[in-house]
This record gives sequence, C-alpha cells and structure tokens, in this order.
Amino acid sequence: MQLRYACALTGAQYVNQRGWEQASLPRCPLHPQGGCGFARHGTYGRVSPPGTRVARWYCRRGHRTFSLLPDCLAARLSGTLSEVEAVVRAVEQAPSLETACQGLRPDIELPGVLRWARRRVRAVREALHALKGLVPEQFPGAPTLLAFAACLGVSAVLLALRPIGEPFLQPLSSPLGFHPRRMPGDGLGKRPPTRCGAGPAGAWGVASRPQAPWPASRGVPPP
Repeated sequence: MQLRYACALTGAQYVNQRGWEQASLPRCPLHPQGGCGFARHGTYGRVSPPGTRVARWYCRRGHRTFSLLPDCLAARLSGTLSEVEAVVRAVEQAPSLETACQGLRPDIELPGVLRWARRRVRAVREALHALKGLVPEQFPGAPTLLAFAACLGVSAVLLALRPIGEPFLQPLSSPLGFHPRRMPGDGLGKRPPTRCGAGPAGAWGVASRPQAPWPASRGVPPP
C-alpha cells in the first residue's frame, strides 16, 4: 500500500538528498497499538528520476507492505508529477493530440508517443474529475488542469492537489492518488470467476482440472 510522504523536495532534490532515508513511518497503519512486528523493509527503486528509491515498511501480522511516496513523484507512472502535468498541459493547449506530441518523445515513433501521452491525459483527467466530484464547492469549473489552476491560483496543479486530496488518496486514481487505474487490455474483459455448477470454475473461483471419463467397466459412477 502506498502512503503519502509529505515533503517539499523536487525529484532531483529527493534523489540528491536521498530523501528516502529521512522518510519515517513510526507506527503501523493497521495496528497503531503496536505488537505486530512492524519494521522498516528496505527500499525499492524507480526508473525516473534516475537513482530514485522509495522507503518501505512491513507489517508481519498483516502480511502487508507500506511505502512512502514523496509528493513530487507520480503514483504508478514513471517520473514526477510535474513531468506528467507538463504533458497534459501541452495537450490541453494544443489544437490536437498529434500536434502536442511533436517533440515530446524523440526517442520513440509517433504512435508510441500518442499512446504514452494519451495514458497520462486520461489518468489526470480521471483523477481531476473524481476530485471535483468529492469537493465540488472547491472546484466548480471543468476537470482540466487550466480550470483547476485558476481555482487554486497556482501553476503546479498536481503538486498542490496531493496534500489537498490527502483524505481521498487511497480511492483516488493515479498518478495523483494511489488507487491503480484499470487500463485497456489489463484483464477487464476476462470472464469473472463463477460458482460451482455455473461454469468451469469451482466454488472458490478456481478452474478445476478436467476429469477423465468414468470407465463403463466400473459400473455406475459415484454421486
């Protein structure tokens, strides 16, 4: 489970200052009274910014890990929130997605850039739409970065929204919140597990092994 690490460092500062070493989670979110074997559980790395590590803890009783994601980093997307916001702003201000993508990723061809940018635009818009629904009185405008910037009076919208949306970060989708987004082709179209007698899956939703035919020489099969 990801949790918010409130810090004012940029991505580069977080790496240079090894911000994960200063991250602290004094008590277990599942067992605040203690006694669950809660302890620091090393770190894990992220591709971007290069050299980034994220601090992690483990609850032995709950069999759950917790990581502290600094405010500067996007959740479940590579890079920082500022980098994600720059892409979405470029798309919002351009006449078309293709125009906005020119020059964004010279290392890959245009179809790949379009998919890369579309994923970020969709993710940010979903998060803004959800946050607008949660606090409509604070964000009366459209669920766009430009509208939210006007409401907040800031230029870095996603960085400002991470602390504002802290009560909703677990159900709020990434890259702002910590809930994983369902992407096309990630299994949503798969047939859900069925109960015993209703399909190929057993009572626990696990497909059973095909049974060999009962030999006629052994008489009537048992019920």
